[in-house]
Order: sequence, then structure tokens, then C-alpha cells
Amino acid sequence: MFTFLLWLILLVLCWPLALLALVLYPLLWLLLLPFRLVGFAVGGVLALVAALFMLPARVLRGPALR
Repeated sequence: MFTFLLWLILLVLCWPLALLALVLYPLLWLLLLPFRLVGFAVGGVLALVAALFMLPARVLRGPALR
């Protein structure tokens, strides 16, 4: 909502720039999409490595008492 309000202010102040931003935003989103996917993949791999690294400590700790 805040981004939309900023865009409306830009539309009032400089409408050609606001229209250019409206056209370029989806293109920029598509350009950055592969980097976001790589970020998810790297985060998953790091979580897997952390889980494997912590596995011996979790096994030696024993079952949780409830």
C-alpha cells in the first residue's frame, strides 16, 4: 500500500517518470527472478549442511523427555 501511495505521489509530480516506472517494474521483476530462485536454493543447501553438522549432537543428546 505504501508503494502505491509513493507511486501516486510520483504520478502527480512527474507523470512520465511514473508511467516509465509502471512499465519497467515487471521487467525488472522478471530480470531478478533467477537470483531469487538461486537464493532459495542456496538457503536450502545451507540448512541441509547445518542439519547434517548438528546431527551427531542431536543423536548424543538422546530422546526428548515430555
